[in-house]
Amino acid sequence: MIGISKPTLWRHRDFVKIWSAATVSILGSQVTIIAVPFIALTMLGASVFQVSLLTAVEMLPFLLFTLPAGAWLDRVRRRPVLVAADIGRGVVLMSIPVAYVLHTLTMGQLYVVAFVTGTLTALFDVADQSYLPAILDRDDLVDGNAHLQVSYSVAQIGGPTLGGNLIAIIAAPIAITVDAISFFVSGGFISSIRRREEAPKRRLDESGLPTSMRAEIAQGLEYVLGNRYLRPIAGCTGISNLFAAALFSVFPVLIWRDLRLPPAFFGTVMGVASVGFLAGAALSSRLPGAIGIGRTIAISASLGAPAFLLLTLTPASLDLAAVTLFVGWFVAGMSQVIYNVAQISLRQAITPPEMQSRMNATMRFIVWGTIPIGSLMGGAMATILPVRAALIFAALASFASAVPILLSPLRSLREMPASSEDAAAVPVFEMPEPEMQGLQTEPQRAA
Repeated sequence: MIGISKPTLWRHRDFVKIWSAATVSILGSQVTIIAVPFIALTMLGASVFQVSLLTAVEMLPFLLFTLPAGAWLDRVRRRPVLVAADIGRGVVLMSIPVAYVLHTLTMGQLYVVAFVTGTLTALFDVADQSYLPAILDRDDLVDGNAHLQVSYSVAQIGGPTLGGNLIAIIAAPIAITVDAISFFVSGGFISSIRRREEAPKRRLDESGLPTSMRAEIAQGLEYVLGNRYLRPIAGCTGISNLFAAALFSVFPVLIWRDLRLPPAFFGTVMGVASVGFLAGAALSSRLPGAIGIGRTIAISASLGAPAFLLLTLTPASLDLAAVTLFVGWFVAGMSQVIYNVAQISLRQAITPPEMQSRMNATMRFIVWGTIPIGSLMGGAMATILPVRAALIFAALASFASAVPILLSPLRSLREMPASSEDAAAVPVFEMPEPEMQGLQTEPQRAA
């Protein structure tokens, strides 16, 4: 298990607080992920396109705000931002059960909640990934990210089961209270971290004047797009998220409307299948040392699309649906965790501290900015085509996400580069060294 080989991280009090905060908030969020589409479809009579629009609205802030957020977060301490974003999300989510009790809940409110929580999540995620290198040594980043993925894995196992059964027992809007409370608890953990960040120094241009926000955003874009390792990661993740969003924005319609699977059954199966996330977390700290960081990214990048395709073939029979959902979600979860630990650790290791927030913001802009586009695309396809046909098309198209990794020097990378200079810009489609190959090689990469 993670942690046995690196027990010192469990004695790192500030890291344990971050780990605890992540575990609590992610567990709560699994309830909302199931509850909100269920509310829209079964309680508010939403159409297929309206359901897919919920995801698009929630992810739109990553297109609108992440680049300026990254430039701003490189100028300020990040912990207060993390706490404020957690508290804000908890308050906004509490408006759903309150409106339900007052009989005023509408699709319009769900869209507003989705946009506001999406905005706060965009701010939180950029700050969060930039904050970890401030409290961990560079050599601990892979293990630190692996530990955090364990919390994601545990939440994926318990969250869907909790969400599905809560919806079966109590009203879905009331169940969202669990998620709201989880954000308050998470904010409490982060606020108790003792280690203080150094105050960022204001950057100056060549003339000695403070650099503008626009110039700093441009520097972040130039850094990511000019880096031979970050560029293919952005391409792979962005393409995968585009088609995964098209698929998963419509997938609840297949589950709740077409197949009419019971919420408790679906939540339990997906929860059990989420042991794949835990398996991925257990492997993620070992594979880079055994086969190299580049091959770890490439191999894990090849498994998501086949898993997506299997999920789209879920039948109406409960027995067969259980098998299909279990295998598809297990493989998708395992590959996603391995990929995220490897590529996030590489990004953090090769990026200078003064560029961390802008790098993460630029990556978020590229890889999560495709999600609202994909969600709208999925809703449009499912409006024109049968729902299952639209899902299969999205899954097949997601196979293209492996191409940027295959056509880059990334998969031949054995160890972490010693510095950012080792990841200098090269031609976009430089082929890797042939002696390092042997791969034929991807997945919704939320990172």
